[in-house]
Amino acid sequence: MASSATSSLRSLVRPSIPLAPRIHPVILSRVAFLSTTSARAAAPPPTIKSRRDLPKKVKRTFKKKTNVVAVKKPNPGERKAFRKRIQLSNNSALPVRNIDELTPETMANLESKGKMFALPDKVVDQLRALEAFKTTQTWNLFRRPHFLVREETAQLVIKMEKSIEKKEALKCVLTGSKLSGKSLALLQSMSYALMNDWVVVHIPEGQDLTNANTEYSPVEGTEPMQFAQPVYTLKLLQNIYKANKAVLEKLALQKDWSRFTHLKQGATVADLVLSAKESENAWPTLEALWTELTLPGRPPVLLALDGLAHINKMSEYRDSSFNQVHAHELSLVRLFVDALSGKTKLPNGGAIVAATSDNNTHYHPSQELVLSQLEAGQAGREIPKPDPYERKYDERVYESLKNSYVLRIGGVSKDEGRALMEYWGASGMLRSVLNTSTVTEKWALGGHGIVGEMERVSLMTMRM
Repeated sequence: MASSATSSLRSLVRPSIPLAPRIHPVILSRVAFLSTTSARAAAPPPTIKSRRDLPKKVKRTFKKKTNVVAVKKPNPGERKAFRKRIQLSNNSALPVRNIDELTPETMANLESKGKMFALPDKVVDQLRALEAFKTTQTWNLFRRPHFLVREETAQLVIKMEKSIEKKEALKCVLTGSKLSGKSLALLQSMSYALMNDWVVVHIPEGQDLTNANTEYSPVEGTEPMQFAQPVYTLKLLQNIYKANKAVLEKLALQKDWSRFTHLKQGATVADLVLSAKESENAWPTLEALWTELTLPGRPPVLLALDGLAHINKMSEYRDSSFNQVHAHELSLVRLFVDALSGKTKLPNGGAIVAATSDNNTHYHPSQELVLSQLEAGQAGREIPKPDPYERKYDERVYESLKNSYVLRIGGVSKDEGRALMEYWGASGMLRSVLNTSTVTEKWALGGHGIVGEMERVSLMTMRM
């Protein structure tokens, strides 16, 4: 019994666990624990044998923080107004003392060729109203507007003067190379007409009539269908009134136009123009104005247009069947084309002057052929024949231009170039010494007297 009790008590006693031997810590040298260095960095540096082995700059993929400044956005139309602004004076330029002012008889006098003339302030305001000045011209470099009376200018003005004696309109097309001064010759003809109390109607850009950027509507009772441009026509009427107010107020109405306007008895042509308050009445008013101006006993009329090629092609407008509308089917273009072809007579004399543009134009085979034929006939040369392989000839263009007189605007002579550069030097714009060598140099670099090229050579460094 005692032995069994003893064995049971021994089984309840926890066995003893032997202690492990104590391990002393060992300090390891040259071992880096928790190292974040890559294997490439830990490796020894490579041997540099050429320039390709040099370390390259790491491209930054983050953006720098910049201070954003709030900028006021331009108002609608402000950019276009800034781009098309016309500056006609420069107070920094020197005033030219010994220069004559333009008079009505000046331009028709052959002794005025090769001389500079300043435009009177009244004529400047009228030309501005007609939008005769171009943004590409260098008016903003000089004290006041001026121009050179060239040989071509005298020829054009003399023909305009003879048209009054013959009671027959002058139909003229100005052509020439790029930057030769065709738009300026058109401006000179308008200056002569305004100073002699003509009624001047000017279409600044033919492209504006055909690029489909203005509203249009069909004209009832026309066959083939014609289309009016009421908004553009209303603006044109306003420009006509501003430029010709003094002349139009002296002309009494000779016909009754009560079907679309309410005018009192004794109203003038100026009242007729002012009666167009809305665009719906713009085209009937312009048609009535043109009828009044072509009656006997009225003053001569100058009808001017720049960019002839744009009104002799298919326009961007579409009819009700979505077919392209030819430019001659636009009523305003038709009015000009009928006068240029001679279909509309001007019994009091006057002129229809159109200018081509090499700066903003397209190749028009019919127009080029007609103008070359007319110019060859005037010079007594052999008449060019149509290209038998050309398929884009337009008979309407030939009919509109076949009775025109072609005046080619070329380069100025050396004497005219000297007069022009003397004016530039007197204004402080031409700093070089003006002698025969300088005149010859600028004249030659300017393409043998092309006015625009001479301005580039002499004045473009002064342009702001």
